[in-house]
Amino acid sequence: MTPERLRTLITAGETLAVEFKGEEHTALSDRELVQTVVCLANRPGDEPGWLLIGVEDDGRVTGARPRHEGGRTDPYRLQALIANRTRPALTVRVQLVSLDGRDVLVLEVPTTRLPIGTTDGQYLRRALAGHGRPACVPFHFHEMLAHQADRGQLDYSALVVPDAGWEDLDPLELARFRRSIRESGGLGDVTLLELPDEEVAKALGAVEANHAVTGVRVLGLLLFGKEAALRRFLPTHEVAFQGLTDGRVEVNDFFRWPLLRVMDELLRRWRAGNREDELLVGMGRVGIPAYSGRAFREGVANALIHRDYTRLGAVHVQWHRDHLEISNPGGFPHGVRLENLLVTPPQPRNPLLADAFKRAGIVERTARGIDTLFYEQLRYGRPVPSYERSTESTVTLILPGGQADVEFVRLLVEEGQAGRTLALDDLLVLSALQQARHLAVAEAAQRLQKSAAEAQAVLEQLVHAGLAAARGEGKRRRYRLSAATARRLGVARPPRQPESAAAVEHAQRVLDYLAAHGRITRKETATACQIGDLQARDLLQRLVRHGKLVRLGEKRGAFYVQASKSIDTSNT
Repeated sequence: MTPERLRTLITAGETLAVEFKGEEHTALSDRELVQTVVCLANRPGDEPGWLLIGVEDDGRVTGARPRHEGGRTDPYRLQALIANRTRPALTVRVQLVSLDGRDVLVLEVPTTRLPIGTTDGQYLRRALAGHGRPACVPFHFHEMLAHQADRGQLDYSALVVPDAGWEDLDPLELARFRRSIRESGGLGDVTLLELPDEEVAKALGAVEANHAVTGVRVLGLLLFGKEAALRRFLPTHEVAFQGLTDGRVEVNDFFRWPLLRVMDELLRRWRAGNREDELLVGMGRVGIPAYSGRAFREGVANALIHRDYTRLGAVHVQWHRDHLEISNPGGFPHGVRLENLLVTPPQPRNPLLADAFKRAGIVERTARGIDTLFYEQLRYGRPVPSYERSTESTVTLILPGGQADVEFVRLLVEEGQAGRTLALDDLLVLSALQQARHLAVAEAAQRLQKSAAEAQAVLEQLVHAGLAAARGEGKRRRYRLSAATARRLGVARPPRQPESAAAVEHAQRVLDYLAAHGRITRKETATACQIGDLQARDLLQRLVRHGKLVRLGEKRGAFYVQASKSIDTSNT
C-alpha cells in the first residue's frame, strides 16, 4: 500500500470493501477491531477488503493511536492477534502508512470461502444497511449457506430435506422429465429414458439412496415435488410471470410448481405473446421474432438454476412493451462480475440442479448460456443483453426488444448463405463498429472482455473478410466498417472534416521543400514545419494517403518524394 493508493481509497469513501475507523476521540479496542475484520471477511465480492484505522467517517486523516508499548504499533503482533481471535484463523496483512504526517494503520482483509467468526462466536457480514450506507450486520445461518454456495463450497440443491419422502414426489413430473429429453433434439441424456422412476431420481442425485430411497434432496423437490410438498418444504421457491404495459400490471401470476412444469408454462406464454416479422432475403424468408426462443429459454433457465433458494423472493419474468426482464434472488456467484461475464468459466450456484437441466436437454451441455443470450439478441438485430441492474442480492437480465435492425439481420443471413458463418465475437465487433463508426483495439477488447491480442485477431479477420477496414499502424491503428458493409447496413459515413489552416500550411511547406530539394525526411519535415516528430510522421503519412507523396527507403533511411516525380535511388 502506497500513500498515493491510500489517498485514492480514502477519497472514494467507505464501500462494501472499505471501512474507516477513526481514533480521534476514542481508541479502537482489540475486540472491536477483530469484529470489524470478521465483518469485512464476510463481505460479498472477491476483491480485497481494507480496514483503515486512523481515518474518520468523513475521510479526515487523524492518525492511528499506538497499540503496543514504546509508543508504537507492531504490525506482526496485530496480525497474530487477529489470527488467534478468529475461527477459522484469518491471516491479514497489516501495514503502517504515513499520510499527511500521520500514521494510518492499513489492514488488508482477504476474501474467504468459509464464514469467519470471532472466537467468542460472533458472526458479522458487510452489507448495505437501511440508510443505504455500508455497515456491519448480523450474519445469520441461512446467509452462511448462501455465502458458501456463492463460493462453490456448498450445493444447496444437494441437501437432504428432513421429513420429505418418496411419496412427496409426483410421477407425472418424472414423466415430464423424460418427455423433455425426447423433445430436446439430442441435447438430453437418452440413457435415462428407459430407467424406472426411482433409478432416474438416483441417477440425477435427486434422492439419497442405498438400494431403497432413504431421503429426498432439495433437487428432488424442485424437479418432481408435488405442489403441497414444495409449499411445505421449500417455501422460498416461487416464480412470477407479469405482463406490464406503461407501468400497469395486466398479468400477475405466481407459481409454486416443479421447475420443468414452470418452464413449460413460461414457454407456452412466450409462444402466445411473441410476434414475428418476416424478412425476404433472396428467394427465402427469414423470421425475426420479437424475442428469440433460445434466448428466452436460456434466460429463464439461468434464473432458476442460479437463484439462491435460501432467500425469500420469487424469480420474476416481466414482459414489458419493449423489453423482457428476468430476475432472481441471489447476486452473481463468487468471481463473476459484469466485466467478465462473457469469459468467466461456468460457476452454477446449484451444480446438481444445473446438471439435471443439462440432462433434461433444457440448456446446452457446454454451460455457455450467456453466449447464447448475446448471440441470439445480435443475430435478430437487437441490442445485447444487459445485466446493469444487478445488485449484490439480485441478478437482473434485460433482453431489449423493439424494432429490429433488419439490415444487420440481412447481412448475417447473406454471409451465412455465402458460407461465412460469423461467431459471437464477430457480431459483437460488427455491432460496435456500427454504433461507434471507429474502434481501437483496446475498445474492442473491452467489448469482447478478452485480451488485446485476441481482439485484434477478430478485427483483422473481419478486415480480411471485407467486412471492416483499417487505418494506421501499431497503437494508432483504427478500424471501421468497410465501404461495402456500411452500404449494406445503411450506415452513412461521417463527412470528412476539412483540414485546419495549420494542416494546410504544413502540407504546403513540405511541397515547397520538395520543390527546392527533391526529397524530404521526417526530421526535415519536423524542422521545416516546426512541429514534433510524431506530428511530422502523421503529416507525411496523410500526404502519402492523399497521393501527393511516395515513400522510398526503409526504416531510418526512409524519405519522401513527390508522387508525380521519380528519383534514381541507386546512388543514395
